[in-house]
Amino acid sequence: MPIYHTLGKIPRKRHTAFRKPNGGIYAEELMGHEGFTGTSSLLYHVHPPTTVKSVRRVRELAFEADPDQTLRHRHFLTARAKRGGSPTLDRIPLMFNQAVAMLYVEPTGQDAHFYRNAQADELVYVAKGKGVLESVYGDLPFGEGDYVVIHRGILHRYRFDASAEQPKLLIIESRGHVRWPKRYRNEFGQLKEGAPYSERDIRLPLILNTHDEMGDFTLLVKQYDGINELVLDHHPFDVVGWDGYFYPWAFNIRDFEPIVGRVHQPPPVHQTFECDGFVVCSFCPRPYDFDPNAVPAPYNHSNVDSDEVLYYASSEFMSRKGIEFGSITLHPDGIPHGPHPGRAEASIGAKETNELAVMMDSFRPLRVAKQALAIEDPNYHKSWIDSQHDAFNPPTT
Repeated sequence: MPIYHTLGKIPRKRHTAFRKPNGGIYAEELMGHEGFTGTSSLLYHVHPPTTVKSVRRVRELAFEADPDQTLRHRHFLTARAKRGGSPTLDRIPLMFNQAVAMLYVEPTGQDAHFYRNAQADELVYVAKGKGVLESVYGDLPFGEGDYVVIHRGILHRYRFDASAEQPKLLIIESRGHVRWPKRYRNEFGQLKEGAPYSERDIRLPLILNTHDEMGDFTLLVKQYDGINELVLDHHPFDVVGWDGYFYPWAFNIRDFEPIVGRVHQPPPVHQTFECDGFVVCSFCPRPYDFDPNAVPAPYNHSNVDSDEVLYYASSEFMSRKGIEFGSITLHPDGIPHGPHPGRAEASIGAKETNELAVMMDSFRPLRVAKQALAIEDPNYHKSWIDSQHDAFNPPTT
């Protein structure tokens, strides 16, 4: 995340005494990845961030995989998922491997606790709803269509707008650092002319609220595949100032500038984020290919070293039938996939598409979580021969 940013009050020089009005010293904290060599920020706390009163293990979170590993295309409908609960504690696992996990939640409650994921960066796609992400770095407003990037270790809390639609969040957990693709950046880290977005499209925390409050404050930390409770003796959002390159940020999918061509362009032109072991792409409204003989629908393809997952953020998608808003398809390595019957022909001569989707391509095989089986369409793998496959078919028990 190569944008320098600062909020609040900081001393002129790093690692020097920064005095409080009463003569004491603000507690300096360095937060960053890759030890002391990656992106980082320096934060200045009213109280040391280390004053923990108690600790306990609250819950185990190891994912259970579907024991049926039969190779097939799969389809999940999040509209059938259980709603309610916490945005951080009631997430439904969908699929996972060593590098990435995908989860889903439609929270109805506001968390009283503060949350930190200490084992993964979080890339949260806000399909519906709006609110504010509170963190030690300040307030970051978010809304429908936003990607919210919360790097590993950042303490935060969601505050949803009660007057907005029911929140629907797709969470992608990355064991590695979520970042802009290297090919979009020049040697100095700036986004190049010709990249599908610019620094102007990236939104940063803008308001820093400093809390100087003593008491018992609950922090829930995801680490070692479980939830750990730490009780701090002061409000954790006690930062008076910070600067650096490591903080939560947001980017709206509608600010992605699609790259189009005379004939069909391959999915890498839609890449939005680069991660370790997978990439994330955005399919947005755009003009179709403009050669008179172009077939805008994607050609059949076999990605022999990746599994492709698509979250459909609209009910329209050029190459698919039988999907709806919130559908998720998994097209694994080992079998080709392509447009549904009639979709290639229907795309010829069309001028534009209004589709909206988030794609995650993993370079290691994905396992489907047991919890996802309750919302699976078991007949999806037959849909290329059944052109009437337009309805959800619940699994038999």
